[in-house]
Amino acid sequence: MAVAARIRELGSRHQTLDKAIQDEVRSPAGDDLRLQELKRRKLKLKEEMESLQRRAH
Repeated sequence: MAVAARIRELGSRHQTLDKAIQDEVRSPAGDDLRLQELKRRKLKLKEEMESLQRRAH
């Protein structure tokens, strides 16, 4: 069950990053470099979750 717990943890972090991205986009003084970094981190989490899910099945 450690894999399932890890996937849940990554999902939670993914949602947190999604909210941060939305906040950055809505900000009038949004930082493009920060937005790019947040998106990169979110994609990395998604790829890791998908990899773990494939291995679990």
